[in-house]
Amino acid sequence: MSDEHPALYRRVVIKLSGEALTGPDPFGLNAPTVARIAADLVSAVSLGVEIAVVVGGGNFFRGMQGADKGIERARADSIGMLATVMNALAIEAAIEAEGHAARALSAVPMPSVCQPYSRQATLHHLAKRRICVLAGGTGNPFFTTDTGAVLRAAELSSDAVMKATLVDGVYSADPKIDPSATRYEHLTHDQAISQNLAVMDTAAFALARENRIPIVVFSIVDHGAIRSALQGKGRFTLVSP
Repeated sequence: MSDEHPALYRRVVIKLSGEALTGPDPFGLNAPTVARIAADLVSAVSLGVEIAVVVGGGNFFRGMQGADKGIERARADSIGMLATVMNALAIEAAIEAEGHAARALSAVPMPSVCQPYSRQATLHHLAKRRICVLAGGTGNPFFTTDTGAVLRAAELSSDAVMKATLVDGVYSADPKIDPSATRYEHLTHDQAISQNLAVMDTAAFALARENRIPIVVFSIVDHGAIRSALQGKGRFTLVSP
C-alpha cells in the first residue's frame, strides 16, 4: 500500500507475558486471544522484520507465586520455566495455523517436545523468516523472562526489545490504581532504574543499558498492535540510552 509505514527495526525480540494469553479468562490459554496474537505476529513479519518472541508463564505458574506458597524459589522458578514451554508450543501452533513457519526453542532442553535453544539455531531460523518462540527464560532460576528477553536480544544482535503489556506504555504509577498516573513518551534506562518503574525488573533495564538496546513498551490488547508498534504508530513508551 502506498501509505504503508516501514518498520523501524530490522530484528526484534518481543517479550510477551503469559497473562496476555488469557484474554478474558482468569487462567490458562484463551484460544481466540492466542490466535489474534499469532495473526499479529505474522502481519508484523510481512513488514520484513525478523521476530523472536520470549514468552512468560504467569498464566499457568509464576516462580515468585510458588515461593509464596512454600515451594523453594529455585524449584518454583523451574516450574515457571515449564509453563513458558507450554505457552511457546501453543503460540507456535497458532502461528503455523496462520500459514507461517514458526519454531519453539527452549532454554531448558526437552528435545522430544521442542528444539533446544541456541544462538546459532535461532539466527538460522530468523534468516529463513521463521518466527522463533523462545521458552524457558534464561534456563536458570532467579532470572525473570524480562531479563531473558533482553539477554536474547543482546545475543541475537536485535535492534530493540518490544515489551507487549496490558497497558499502553510506562506510567508514573499503576494507572489501574491511580487515575492521576501520567504516561511517559520517552525515558532513559537510567531514569527507569532510578524511578523504580515496575514495567520491567531492574536487571533487565541494566542489561539493556549496558548493551544500548532500546525497549518499546506498548499494549498488546488491540488487533494489529505489534505491527503498529513496529511502525512507530499508536501509543507507546520508548526506553532508550
